[in-house]
Amino acid sequence: MDRFRMIFQYFQSNSESIMNGICGLLALASVKMYTCFDFSCPCLPQYNRAYGLGIMFVPPVILFLCGLILNRQSLVMLDEWRRPQGHRKKDLAVIRYMCSSIMQRAMVAPVAWIIVTLLDGKCLICAFSGSMDPEKFVGFANVTPVQLEQLLAKVPCKDDELMRNNTSRKAVSRYLRCWSQALGWSILLILIVAAFLARWLRPCFNQDTLLQARHWSNYIDIEQKIFEETCCEHSRLFAHKCILHFFESMRQEIKLHSFNLPRQGEGDEGEEDLLQGITDQHQVNKILKTWYYEKPPLDVSQAT
Repeated sequence: MDRFRMIFQYFQSNSESIMNGICGLLALASVKMYTCFDFSCPCLPQYNRAYGLGIMFVPPVILFLCGLILNRQSLVMLDEWRRPQGHRKKDLAVIRYMCSSIMQRAMVAPVAWIIVTLLDGKCLICAFSGSMDPEKFVGFANVTPVQLEQLLAKVPCKDDELMRNNTSRKAVSRYLRCWSQALGWSILLILIVAAFLARWLRPCFNQDTLLQARHWSNYIDIEQKIFEETCCEHSRLFAHKCILHFFESMRQEIKLHSFNLPRQGEGDEGEEDLLQGITDQHQVNKILKTWYYEKPPLDVSQAT
């Protein structure tokens, strides 16, 4: 149990590690979903492009939104951006750093999906087979424009009767698949080169601003966690006090039923330290409102 507790505390205190793991799992899930997905092009001129492009770009949007939802720092960043100024100024550099970090992690799974679909080529063949120039391929001569449109739309369907014996279907399919794979490898190469340059050129720029933004973005996240934990502990003790007062007022009736009540003052020392004289709902609401509208400055010297 101690090992599991240590692992849990590590991940709880390292939200960045958690988000990296979640992004990796989302990327693997996107690849697995595509490999398990049964792609069936409708092979109809008016639906092919919508279906092909929809399969290529709609799931990435869903995965991107899932990445934003699962990232706890998304809510922290929005709270920091929208909160009143109060006694603590808002640092736009910290907000930009948090936004950049969130977007980078949320884009991992969508980019993985798009690259996998391009390398496979089925979506691009389905979407753009009807837009090919028939003069580049033999086998489409002596057909009417309507028949040509139907033939090009049925290129992704190799089991169709019209295309089963057509020699140009494989040529069109190979041509579009080559373009799709070339585009997929090009995007992957650009991303790798961009990551390489960003990693190796970063020391050439001013590092103190980056370190400050990273430090205070982590601080905002940790501060929010500690505040929520403190609120939960305060709520538990406040509820405990309210229940004790209720049973204290019912002492006479409870004595008739021979229940034993704790003596006045037992176990109150630890509670009083946290309650700090807060005795009713109005005071609690006032403290929470003060925390939101007038966040204290980051200066602990005054607290001592």
